[in-house]
Amino acid sequence: MSVTIEPILGRYAHIEIEGTPHRIYWEEAGQGIPLVCLHTAGSDGRQYRAVLNDPEITRNFRVMVFDMPRHGKSSPAPGSVDQAYHLTSDTYVAQIMAFCDAMALVKPVVMGCSIGGRIVLHLARRHPERFRALIGLQSSAHVAPYYDTSWLDRPDVHGGRICGAIAHGLMAPQSPEVERDETRWHYMQGGPGVFKGDMWFYKVDGDMREEVGRIDTSAVPIHLLTGEYDYSCTPEDSAELAAILGVDLTVMPEMGHFPMSENPMKFLDYLRPVLAGIRKT
Repeated sequence: MSVTIEPILGRYAHIEIEGTPHRIYWEEAGQGIPLVCLHTAGSDGRQYRAVLNDPEITRNFRVMVFDMPRHGKSSPAPGSVDQAYHLTSDTYVAQIMAFCDAMALVKPVVMGCSIGGRIVLHLARRHPERFRALIGLQSSAHVAPYYDTSWLDRPDVHGGRICGAIAHGLMAPQSPEVERDETRWHYMQGGPGVFKGDMWFYKVDGDMREEVGRIDTSAVPIHLLTGEYDYSCTPEDSAELAAILGVDLTVMPEMGHFPMSENPMKFLDYLRPVLAGIRKT
């Protein structure tokens, strides 16, 4: 029997975030420049499996992907499982900074998608000196509400199925079916109210329209990549952001809202040149 073992190492760390202890799960592979990857709302770090497994990237980058509290294998903070969950900008930034500090990372690159693509803008505004570069996937300064988020956590609706259905509609039909299935399966496994709580940041608290013009891209380089098939963060949304920041935007054809997981092999073709450029600078 032939067995393939992936070079990904998964571990837990006990990290204090905003004065509260958390048990955080993360996976990593490779060596070199730290590359911290941020998953999307309601999902977890498995979305970056292709980046973790790519030998060309891990030859020069230490790829690290942590599950946010309540997501994937990271539990809620002790005693908070029944509390209402609303992700805020301050808490999101605190999670990322706490992880980087706990891992003693010096000038890491941070790449995030969707809510992760939004939070990199907050990192650029608040802590530009801490990062070598920031990469925003499906990144925009804000998003106009396009569905009633109460459907994501109702006693008369199966939360996993509705979350999976929403994720499915955000993916490009050209993406491989097996990868699309795995992407929506991650959403179907999310905890109750987690996707809805993340949407508080994405749709309300994380709005950067008043701040994005104050970001200094000479202090930290920002790279933007957006899949063309996405009604949540359209290429036009990312183009508007790129124009304000004065940076380039790469639009990725035949990819949707989750490029790194719905069409990972094609996504790597776009990511590798960006990382190569970061290495040179």
